[in-house]
Amino acid sequence: MADSLYERLGGSEGITQIASDALDNHLINPRIKSRYEHLDHLESVRSGAANFFISATGGPDVYEGGNMLETHKGMNIDEAEYMAVVDDILDALDKNSIAQREQEEVLFALYSMRREILHV
Repeated sequence: MADSLYERLGGSEGITQIASDALDNHLINPRIKSRYEHLDHLESVRSGAANFFISATGGPDVYEGGNMLETHKGMNIDEAEYMAVVDDILDALDKNSIAQREQEEVLFALYSMRREILHV
């Protein structure tokens, strides 16, 4: 049996690093940094993103936050912001030497959530 995406991304430790790197990218990305730079619970966002990613890729069910629709409701995220987030995540995957196949699987998952995130 093939390893899960969770395992191929480095398990909880690897995914936590990827999520952290992605959030660091968001904080310097001119297109989306304003959504993050004034949050007083940034470490909670960092932890929640990692836990969501861990659970969504076949790891232990550690995510306790809201679903994508609930989490992004009222944020009115447009296509450019969404793509900036995707680009930041792909950059974090590159930074962590994640292979092309796994990057494509992550990209597929990100696009599958697109309708739940945009303009809600």
